[in-house]
Amino acid sequence: MVTNTTLNIALQNQSNSSNVYAYITGLALDNNNQRVLIQADGRTPYYPTSPDSVGSPLAMDCGIPLGHPGSTAIINIPRIAGGRIWFCMNDRLTFLLNPGPGLVEPSVSNPSDPNYSKNWGFCEFTFNDFQLFANISYVDFVSIPISMTLTNEAGGSQHISGLPANGLQTICNNLVAQNNVDGAGWNKLIVNTINGQPLRALSPNTAHVMDSSLFAGYFDPYVNAVWNQYSSQSLTIDTQAQWGTLSGKVQNGLLTFPGIGNFGKPSTEDIFSCSTGPFGASLNNTAAMGALTARISAGFNRSMLLVSANQPTADFGAYYGTRPTNFYAKIVHGANLDGRGYAFPYDDVAASNASGGDQAGTVFDGAPKLFTVAVGGVNAST
Repeated sequence: MVTNTTLNIALQNQSNSSNVYAYITGLALDNNNQRVLIQADGRTPYYPTSPDSVGSPLAMDCGIPLGHPGSTAIINIPRIAGGRIWFCMNDRLTFLLNPGPGLVEPSVSNPSDPNYSKNWGFCEFTFNDFQLFANISYVDFVSIPISMTLTNEAGGSQHISGLPANGLQTICNNLVAQNNVDGAGWNKLIVNTINGQPLRALSPNTAHVMDSSLFAGYFDPYVNAVWNQYSSQSLTIDTQAQWGTLSGKVQNGLLTFPGIGNFGKPSTEDIFSCSTGPFGASLNNTAAMGALTARISAGFNRSMLLVSANQPTADFGAYYGTRPTNFYAKIVHGANLDGRGYAFPYDDVAASNASGGDQAGTVFDGAPKLFTVAVGGVNAST
């Protein structure tokens, strides 16, 4: 079965603002993977050409107005890979072009970015000839609430609840409370407006980009305990792929999976990023090492590697149960109405027999009819 060549998306303003804009970006799959944005009318694709200089403005208005609170804007998109639906409250976002063309997207880690002090967020999607796949991403930061509902041609639906209207405030309160307990620096993830109100909460990985001293050595005692435990027993990883179940032990200081590869001790930065140090791309057995990396780094973030020698586990309730752990991920999940949303790069890792849905907050279907995305958190529900 092949999807339709276009998809209707209902963008709902579930905030208290009448000044909300949406932006759609990605790569046009049916047009040679060209970079594409959707224009302000909500249906005309804009394929930017390469500008002569860096930081050039877009040639078209791509801010889609959502109207007054409670209103819905129906837009139509072509098949898009690597797509994002961006929302900005009480302002417009600035996208720029570099030669290529390369799209300069809004940044929360660059204080000189023209969007840095604005209130914005996004969800991610890919709509190809096979399916629509979408998720709520908190990998970089949390800001305005976003929820998603996917309805298919048969009338079935999937729903990701997202945050309530006061979700960011709850997250910030809990980050402060956790910092009061351990003094690790969780309060430094909070970015406030000039009026002292929470604007966003950064993930530890994003915050580390801005302050390399943050969380220095935080996971070291846990890593040492993991290395000690698996020096005398095996760590068993279900790759959930063609490599099946693999077992490894610490040998000569390296967590070694015979015939596949090995991992050195990760730093705290490596654990939060899931992509540096021993979790960076392997030159050998790349795909197999990637499967191991995803499950081991998830086990570190959730502090599950000392709980069970068999990973990944199905016990969501045990995640983040011991210190040190990724309290950002724990707090973000706790604030979401259904507990779901991508809080670190491999938050989609789960045991094959896990029940009760996933942690990552994804929807997907091979016959999508309507994709509804609501911003603001008013009327948010499970």
